[in-house]
Amino acid sequence: MQLIHLKAAFDGCPEAVMATADRLKQDLFGEAPLSSVLLVEISGDIIGFATYHSIYSTFLAKPGLWLDDLFLKPQFRGQGIGTQLMQRLCEIAIETGCERIDWTVAVGNNLGIQFYEKIGATIQQEVRLCRLHRKAIERHTKFALLP
Repeated sequence: MQLIHLKAAFDGCPEAVMATADRLKQDLFGEAPLSSVLLVEISGDIIGFATYHSIYSTFLAKPGLWLDDLFLKPQFRGQGIGTQLMQRLCEIAIETGCERIDWTVAVGNNLGIQFYEKIGATIQQEVRLCRLHRKAIERHTKFALLP
């Protein structure tokens, strides 16, 4: 939970965290995990994580991975740990027959953008992230159910 709060603060939205330890335990480590997590531990201290889940591309007719979050405590950045996390994610992608890995990066996260470009990522400028929050989902569901 500490790392999630640090990630939210880094992203500039500390108030956005609604997760609880119990919910994460169920969703990440329960009987039917909704997502997977890679944890980085040094000397018994968890200092970073990456969460990801499966996606599918109809254009490629192949599976992929969606990297939801990647975060390292600031004092551990620049030491190759993020590269190791991405290498492990790439290994998982190969092991599971994935054609690509997708994720977003904040426009103002220049260090993140430099890191991703350094490992070979292309930063696509021609697409925008779209999101429906719960209230919009409910509104459109009700609309779709009207006669």
